[in-house]
Amino acid sequence: MDMIGRIRRLHRRKNKSAREIARITGLSRNTVAKWLHGEVDGPPKYRRGEQPGKLTDFHDALKLALKADARRPKHERRTAKALYAEIKAAGCDGGYTG
Repeated sequence: MDMIGRIRRLHRRKNKSAREIARITGLSRNTVAKWLHGEVDGPPKYRRGEQPGKLTDFHDALKLALKADARRPKHERRTAKALYAEIKAAGCDGGYTG
């Protein structure tokens, strides 16, 4: 809904054309025109729900590790490779890239 409001503000207050708004927002001109001139009954309905990822099971462990490292001096903090090794030992089947 906030994108629709942004589009309408750009059009009414800043006198931007639909083509300019499409360029600024990255939306198609058809979508911008529909949202400018049509009735909008809520946010777009094509949004997906939350999908579980490979790290979903390890979020709590990673947050706890990062919180503990925040209190340590920089040279004593764990690296990304060390964090990966910890979650790999806990059963993560993902790979390390980077």
